[in-house]
Amino acid sequence: MPALIFVLLLVAASAYADPFFVDATREAGLDYPTISGSPHKRFILESTGSGAAFFDCDGDGDLDLYVVDGSTYANYGAGPGNVLYRNDGGAFVAVAADVEDRGWGTGVAVGDYDSDGQRDLYVTNYGANALYRNRGDGAFAAVPAPAGVAGDDFSTSAAFFDYDQDGDLDLYVANYVIFDLEPVLQSGRNIGAAWEDPCVYLGGLRVFCGPQGMEGGRDRLYRNDGGTFADATAASGVAAANFHYGLGVMPADFDLDGDLDLFVANDETPNVLFRNDGGRLGDIGLQAGVAYNGDGEPEASMGVDAGDCDGDGDLDLYVTNFYGETNTLYLNSGNGTFIDATTERGLAAPSVSYLGWGTRFFDFDLDGDLDLFVANGHIYPQVDRASAGGTYAQRNQLFANEGSGVFSAVEGAGPGLLVQKSSRATISGDYDQDGDVDLFTTNIDDSPTLLRNQTRTGHYLVVQIDPEVVGTWVRLVAGGRTQVRAVGGAASYLGHSDVRLHFGLGRAERVERVEVRWPDGAVTRLEDLPVDEVVVVQGAGN
Repeated sequence: MPALIFVLLLVAASAYADPFFVDATREAGLDYPTISGSPHKRFILESTGSGAAFFDCDGDGDLDLYVVDGSTYANYGAGPGNVLYRNDGGAFVAVAADVEDRGWGTGVAVGDYDSDGQRDLYVTNYGANALYRNRGDGAFAAVPAPAGVAGDDFSTSAAFFDYDQDGDLDLYVANYVIFDLEPVLQSGRNIGAAWEDPCVYLGGLRVFCGPQGMEGGRDRLYRNDGGTFADATAASGVAAANFHYGLGVMPADFDLDGDLDLFVANDETPNVLFRNDGGRLGDIGLQAGVAYNGDGEPEASMGVDAGDCDGDGDLDLYVTNFYGETNTLYLNSGNGTFIDATTERGLAAPSVSYLGWGTRFFDFDLDGDLDLFVANGHIYPQVDRASAGGTYAQRNQLFANEGSGVFSAVEGAGPGLLVQKSSRATISGDYDQDGDVDLFTTNIDDSPTLLRNQTRTGHYLVVQIDPEVVGTWVRLVAGGRTQVRAVGGAASYLGHSDVRLHFGLGRAERVERVEVRWPDGAVTRLEDLPVDEVVVVQGAGN
């Protein structure tokens, strides 16, 4: 694939001695809270929270922000709705763009489903999901139900990716549990009153029931047939392993065979890894070693991300889990299997007393290896009345990669990491365009947290693939180190992150080589590039 190459200069690097994140939520204009049912959390629907997306909706080169909102029982179907914020020089301004979707919102996926060059939105809900086409004039248009992706489930994370390699974006939607809200709405009872048939948590706490004991949702795979979609759940093979409690979705080429596989993080049930064999998806989670942890136990998995944390050229997995369980690091062995390396890589003890949700691999200090961020928060407000079982509001965590995928928990990383709320989704992107990666987390029944990264100690290169074809691989060589990244914003939990690829370069003053491997197998090579810049590589036809 011939390519055109552009170089954009960003702000030169400045140095800070230590990791440092500030809470920039209020100054950026983002302190509007999201809601999720009643504060008492009487039903499982109220516990999952909502997501967000960093993406350039108007093509002006900076990251805009879409925030999904939930609902309460009293205003179900008529709530404040989701919000699109346009980026105005690092501050965000809410705009009317016809994407409010006033249902009970959960997650969001971003992708150019109709191949017109504009980034479209797909919003998951409890109830019918919504597809919005980007009109290219600053607003969106709701796509009618005949497009085939509305559904009527308790949907969570979703991802656009081309599973059948026909050149357009298909759509995977994870569904959580079968939950009937109608009796609650019809009864008109006081949701804060004494509840019926509660379940019991640590210390005898009365809490909502589920997901165990509830019927699992059925995930859906929709095949893109030129702008409309057909349900390919059965034909693709997904139906054979989609009966779990689906929460996190991660498409990536885990076996490096040129097509996109799919990992699904499931709550209280085995995780699923769909290996793609020419458009046929078969679950190999058990054989690959990612269905359970290293002790052979299923975990309550929430979020997931993939990245080459140990620098061996393939993608590893990090999965967040429930309080009392460790989060799990699965290292890719390169032979189709993964190894649970959580304990030996320093990630077990620091995570066991937290309840993890969104997570991102990112190089916060630009030293050339991938660090980790985890958003934490309990699901039961009642735990604050107990002597055991954790706390409802929790601080989020930053883990520094000390080299080759060995991590240490970072303490004292600035005021932004001292915030304690019950967090859910996490997305990443350089919203202020200073060369490092910032973070945004949603917090249940509270304002979000925008973490501005002021840590930079090294140089960087940002590679922007245009069009942003999911699954495009980029390999960079600089300063004696080789790094790989793959294009794809769908990861973490309920959200979508910036698809530009950020490489930390440490003290390297030049980039020796960048190789872009396109999904069709073609390779574009760039040699001897300057640092602290954005390189835009355009595919054929652009």
